[in-house]
Amino acid sequence: MRFAFKTSPQNTTWQHMLEVWRQADDIDIFESGWTFDHFYPIFSDSTGPCLEGWTTLTALAQATRRLRLGTLVTGIHYRHPAVLANMVAALDIISDGRLELGIGAGWNEEESGAYGIELGSLKERFDRFEEACQVLIGLLSEETTTFDGKFYQLKDARNEPKGPQRPHPPICIGGSGEKRTLPLVARYAQHWNFAGGTPEEFARKRDVLAARCADIGRDPKEITLSAHLGLGEDRNYGQLIENAAALQAEGLDLGIVYLAPPHESAVLEPLADAIRSSGLQTT
Repeated sequence: MRFAFKTSPQNTTWQHMLEVWRQADDIDIFESGWTFDHFYPIFSDSTGPCLEGWTTLTALAQATRRLRLGTLVTGIHYRHPAVLANMVAALDIISDGRLELGIGAGWNEEESGAYGIELGSLKERFDRFEEACQVLIGLLSEETTTFDGKFYQLKDARNEPKGPQRPHPPICIGGSGEKRTLPLVARYAQHWNFAGGTPEEFARKRDVLAARCADIGRDPKEITLSAHLGLGEDRNYGQLIENAAALQAEGLDLGIVYLAPPHESAVLEPLADAIRSSGLQTT
C-alpha cells in the first residue's frame, strides 16, 4: 500500500497549505498530494474562504520538486474539456510530468446554480462526462481531434505543446456509481478513487469495477485503487492506521489522507511515523 495526502483549499490560508506541501515534499512516505476543485467550501459553511483549485495546484507544482499532484476531482462541467485539456498539458509541462488528472461528472448544485453553470440532470451529467473523457484523451494524445457529440463539437482541434507524460497524464475518476461511474473508470481511467465508506462497500465496488473491466477485456490490475482516509482535528493516527489496514486487506493500493483544515504541517511527521510503524507501506 502507498500513501498520499489531500489538502482542500477551503477554510485555510495559502501560507498554511503551502507549508504543508513544502514539508511533505521532503517526506518520502507521501508519494502524491491532492487538492479539490470547488469554488465554495463543501461539507462546511459554504460562505467561507475557498481558493480556486487549478491555480492553487499550479503554484504548488512550482513549490515542490518530487510529489505527484492532482485534483480530487475536477467537475467536468466547470470548464469546457478543450480548455481543461490545455490547462492539463501546460501543468504537466510546468510540473515536469508529475500531474494526475482527477475528473468527475460534477455534483455541487449550490455553486453551479450561483454561478449560472449548467449542471443538468444526473443522466445529462454522465452523458456529458463521457463525451468529455473522449475529448480530453484526444486533445492530450492526438495531433488533432475531431468530435461531434451532443455536448461538445470539435473540428481538427489542436493542443500544443503536449506534456511529457505519454499518451497523457494518468486519469483518475472519482465516485462509486455502478451504472455509469465504474464502467467509465473501466474504459477511460488509470486510477479509481473511492470517496469513502466501509471496507465491505469498497470491496463490493472493487468487484463491480473488475466485472466492468472484464466486459471490455481490460485487466483491472491496470487501475490504481485509492480511497480517502480522514485525519480529523483529534489527530487519531491509530484509528487512521486501522482504517487503512482494513482497506488494504480488500485490495486498496493508495491511501489518501485527508488533512482537515485548518492545515498544520506539524501533523506530517507523526503521521509519517505512524505509517512507518504500521508496516503497511510498500514501494
